Amino acid sequence: MMEIILKEDVTNLGHKDDIVKVKPGYGRNYLIPQGIAVLATASARKVHAENQKQRAHKEEKMRQEAAAVATQLEGKKLTIGAKASSTGKIFGSVNNIQIAEALEKDGFKIERKNIVIKDAVKELGSYTATVKLHRDVKVSIDFEVVAE
Repeated sequence: MMEIILKEDVTNLGHKDDIVKVKPGYGRNYLIPQGIAVLATASARKVHAENQKQRAHKEEKMRQEAAAVATQLEGKKLTIGAKASSTGKIFGSVNNIQIAEALEKDGFKIERKNIVIKDAVKELGSYTATVKLHRDVKVSIDFEVVAE
């Protein structure tokens, strides 16, 4: 195993600036050449520690802002219109793009990549989406899909 410092979030591996252990081939052949990570050498660790110290204050402020948005979103219920057949099947599906647009109408600018819907929404009914506002702050939003 080799240790690397991530330069960006990697799904199922870690968040930006985490020091993680990966198999040497994965690190050398993919993560480092793609610019996603750097080798965790002694000098890189010192630079990383200094950056972490400086970033901690800024990170806390961002977390507090995300928590404030989370309290505003708490208990919010969205209604999303979709074209549907008489049996309740939706033509196409409802995804994070429609939820992001519905939230934007309510004044919340949230990127669609931060909205996760567990299962594909292909029928009318009530569903739940998870909005990731920050690494530590997540909010569940209920939404109803109704026929247009």
